[in-house]
Amino acid sequence: MSTEPTRRSVITIGNFDGVHIGHRAILRVARALADELGGKGEGVGARGGVEVIAMPFDPHPATRLAPERVPPRLTARAERARLLRAVGADRVVFLEPDQRTLGMDAGAFVNDLVEKYRPVGFVEGPDFRFGRARQGDLALLREMGRAHDFVVRVAEPVEVALHDRWGHRAGSSLARWLIGHGRVEDAARVLGRAYSVVSTVVAGDRRGRAIGFPTINLSADELEGFIIPADGVYAGEAEIEGEASAYPAAISVGVKPTFGGHDLTLEAHLIGLDHEVYDRRVELSFTRWVRDQRAFPGLEALVEQLGRDVGRVREWADRGELSPVAGDAASLAARLSSP
Repeated sequence: MSTEPTRRSVITIGNFDGVHIGHRAILRVARALADELGGKGEGVGARGGVEVIAMPFDPHPATRLAPERVPPRLTARAERARLLRAVGADRVVFLEPDQRTLGMDAGAFVNDLVEKYRPVGFVEGPDFRFGRARQGDLALLREMGRAHDFVVRVAEPVEVALHDRWGHRAGSSLARWLIGHGRVEDAARVLGRAYSVVSTVVAGDRRGRAIGFPTINLSADELEGFIIPADGVYAGEAEIEGEASAYPAAISVGVKPTFGGHDLTLEAHLIGLDHEVYDRRVELSFTRWVRDQRAFPGLEALVEQLGRDVGRVREWADRGELSPVAGDAASLAARLSSP
């Protein structure tokens, strides 16, 4: 990619993992600033002559600075780029947390961006820090803006009301905590959509088929490093590569305690699925908590409970209470084909 831009830019920098409602607020401010400074409706399409460039770090800088504290991912790189474009970015430029980037002092870091991307504006949250040892702050960025003729806008944090009725600041850490504790409905409030994972269907032990509830099993290797909801049973939806419609899904996360399992598995019974989908990629969204995982005294008790679980999911689906995964067929295909 050329580093000689043909347009000026508004830049926003961050990790942007999950592209949650707080990130969306930043992109809205950046989009409005680009339209304001570029002359909306002139130049490039209907967005004026100034482009919005989102710059996520990937992988997380902690992979280099503190590997023991690397948080699990909410989104893969390709999904993050897709979501950022969907909420206002014209271009997504990933920043590699390599020795050069992390070793730059704050002034050199901004000078490098000025030379490459000709910014007329930066939009960040109030806690934004940058440069070696996080030495730069908004005051320094504004000072450099006066020297380089760019403005700095601050997007205020977004508060979200969860089921505990308290207001919380939307953030990636909050979303991870909620997902890790099984609170997928609250996580959706933070993310602005249901949390989902994308993986390939692999062969399982086929017990579900034998007891009347066949399941798809997702590759654990492909989900390494991503946040997985707490052990439990969930309602959700599954979108299968190459198929137009989603399937209501009763999802199980855990170690199959009834069978004395030890390895974490993620499997789902797809209501209405009547064909094999091995080796296909599937996006599985988690929309509602159903129940805890527990060991049953025997197969009869397990089958009865599975019937109740699937019945609840079917009822919610029939009432339109399983939130669909946002996106058209083209964006779904892009998500499912991404590694």
